[in-house]
Amino acid sequence: MTINNTPLVSFFKRLLDPLIILSLLYGLTMLHDEVFTGYYLVLAIIAFFVSSYVYEQIDLYRTWRSGRLLAYARGILIGWIIIVAMLLFIGRITGLSYRFSEQVILIWFSVTPLALLASHLTLRRIASNLRNDGEVRSVVIVGANPPGLKLASRIAEYPDLFMAVHGFFDDRSAQRHEGSDELKMLGKMADIAEYVRLHAIQMIFISQPMSAQPRIRKLIDELQDTTASIYFLPDIYVFDLMQARFDNVGGVPVVAICETPFTGFNSVVKRASDVVLATLIQLLLTPIMIGIAIAIKLTSPGPVIFKQLRYGLNGEEIIVYKFRSMKIHDTGAVVVQAQKNDSRLTPIGGFLRRTSLDELPQFINVLQGRMSIVGPRPHAVAHNELYRKQIKGYMLRHKVKPGITGWAQVNGMRGETDTLDKMEARIELDLDYLRSWSLALDFWIIFRTIKVVLKRDNAY
Repeated sequence: MTINNTPLVSFFKRLLDPLIILSLLYGLTMLHDEVFTGYYLVLAIIAFFVSSYVYEQIDLYRTWRSGRLLAYARGILIGWIIIVAMLLFIGRITGLSYRFSEQVILIWFSVTPLALLASHLTLRRIASNLRNDGEVRSVVIVGANPPGLKLASRIAEYPDLFMAVHGFFDDRSAQRHEGSDELKMLGKMADIAEYVRLHAIQMIFISQPMSAQPRIRKLIDELQDTTASIYFLPDIYVFDLMQARFDNVGGVPVVAICETPFTGFNSVVKRASDVVLATLIQLLLTPIMIGIAIAIKLTSPGPVIFKQLRYGLNGEEIIVYKFRSMKIHDTGAVVVQAQKNDSRLTPIGGFLRRTSLDELPQFINVLQGRMSIVGPRPHAVAHNELYRKQIKGYMLRHKVKPGITGWAQVNGMRGETDTLDKMEARIELDLDYLRSWSLALDFWIIFRTIKVVLKRDNAY
């Protein structure tokens, strides 16, 4: 039994959805007297891995815990649409789509989200019955402090954890307890071992600062006479965590409190999605880009492509490409941002900037590996040097590759940032993207970018 979930929920989260998807495909081929060929097997394997990843990123189980059926059903449908789109794309580029029965595939696409919703609701009922039958682990928390209260709140919020908090132990006076009026205090740390034995407590979470090490060691020694599982809740949560996780260096355990989201498999997924999307967009927009290049040459002297130094991954300088939209450009120590009715704009420069067509050459930067399609927008080097001194955490946005579009841009922070407050708001959104990245979030940002560009808000 794991800390986070019972085996039932762990199985549900990792395997049940993909197995239902595969079973439906196999069953439909049998019902339609189709031979389950090697091509169907390849489709099944691809669908298994794609669906496993997509539904893990969407995190249906957070909505499941909140009990909102419509939101839950919408999550299943959106996830399945993403999976179908990816499968259709793979089928088209490999030329294997004609190997399958159209009737089987269409029915499979149609009935799968209904089957997934039915299975989730069934598992929800089973989980509810298990809780009613007493399959809940008893918990006490040592320390009525912010980390301990946060843990208790999460346990109460997520019933599928199958945990129940009996209360708190703390040596401090009641006046020093966080939210003391609402806490169920069970006693001092010296009372824990006896309480655990008397009430057959199964799990103990110790939320104490590092300075309390002597008391913690004494408590652990006393708890050796019980069968309770003991967990230490480190007080690293006083920091502003970004992609925090436990790791090891040569077998030595370490805790990451500020890290890029693109490590391990996530980095492969991010890069693969960038290459695939950038290649498709380049192929589709090549005629438009050629037309823009000719228009720039005919309407103003100078190069078609403007190159500017920006900070990229890990704060290293990179060259970013744009279609030239101004008669002159600043690349020195002082850079003036583009403004409304800017006199420096070329005859077609305003149109290029309002429609974001000047950004199209940056898909070449993506293919080069310097940028990503979605990420914090790159600022001029001069702006970086200015704002890194004024905004806390500014340089953390460079823990990922800069993007053509980003979370800030689809939340109203597009265009000129003429005040420090506006730049701080943009940086906070950039950092929020790093904290909560998922492939589904990237697709959502791309979708919202199209809407923002069509509205032409704040771009000049």
